Amino acid sequence: MPTASILQRFISSLLVIAMLVIPYTAWSKNGFDLSNSLINPGEILSGGPAKDGIPAIDNPKFLPGSAASFLNADDRILGIEMNGTARAYPIRILNWHEIVNDRIGDNFFSVTYCPLCGTGVAFSSQVNNNKLNFGVSGLLYNSDVLLYDRSTQSLWSQIMGQAISGPLVGQKLTPLAISHTTWRAWLAEHPKTSVLSTDTGFRRNYKRDPYAGYAKSRSLYFATSRKAPSTYHPKEQVLGLQDGDSYKAYPFSELNRLGKASFKDKLNGTEYLVKWDARNQSGNIFRYDGNMVPTIQSFWFAWFTFHPDTLVFKANIR
Repeated sequence: MPTASILQRFISSLLVIAMLVIPYTAWSKNGFDLSNSLINPGEILSGGPAKDGIPAIDNPKFLPGSAASFLNADDRILGIEMNGTARAYPIRILNWHEIVNDRIGDNFFSVTYCPLCGTGVAFSSQVNNNKLNFGVSGLLYNSDVLLYDRSTQSLWSQIMGQAISGPLVGQKLTPLAISHTTWRAWLAEHPKTSVLSTDTGFRRNYKRDPYAGYAKSRSLYFATSRKAPSTYHPKEQVLGLQDGDSYKAYPFSELNRLGKASFKDKLNGTEYLVKWDARNQSGNIFRYDGNMVPTIQSFWFAWFTFHPDTLVFKANIR
């Protein structure tokens, strides 16, 4: 039988080994340091691919809208207009890359898309007078893509728009107004638009949807910290609006029931004009100075998971 002192030394050795091993396994994932993470590292999951296993597009090429023969009229796109220049980013390309680092004039920005949450968000790439270039970390938080900036290796939550770990932890990105709509609708409104080319420098089958069937299924690929109320299908599309610390979701089913092309609504004491395009199942929200505000089109489960106190628009038809 081992003596008490031998047992104590053995236990002490195990504790030392644990102290050396646990910080590495718990506080580092996919090569990212999570020691100062704003989020419990246990809730940060590997999506499968390694860092940059899903390659961001850093040198995007564009075609005139008239030459985008690979697009169908009802294909979904993210559209941005800046300084008179309009660009469309097809979801069929973003499904494979998730990030496009781009610029228009002196404005540097990143167009991001998370297929698991259905969220398309554009951000200014300029933070504290520094231009950031983003990649795909291969990590997820609440099923949403975590970006990383190549300058500091900080991780950024797409939906939160905030660095959740690394040297820039706590810093926020400035969202830009974009449209999440069909190619038909965007081209009609912006006939001189250019379109992200399938000549990305990567070998991908942009005719194939790697997430086919996912948007109709009630199942999620990854666990989330909250479960959305069953009022709506988990993948119900919602238009999400933020005003300060207040949030509101506009479910597409409610907007379709209302049947109006535009209506006024308030959030946090601010009046907004909501414009709804039933044919193309897309909406945008404007201030009364006419400027479009940044919104996030999202699956219901994702919007609620990040904003559990969200208000929800109801059609209230009488």
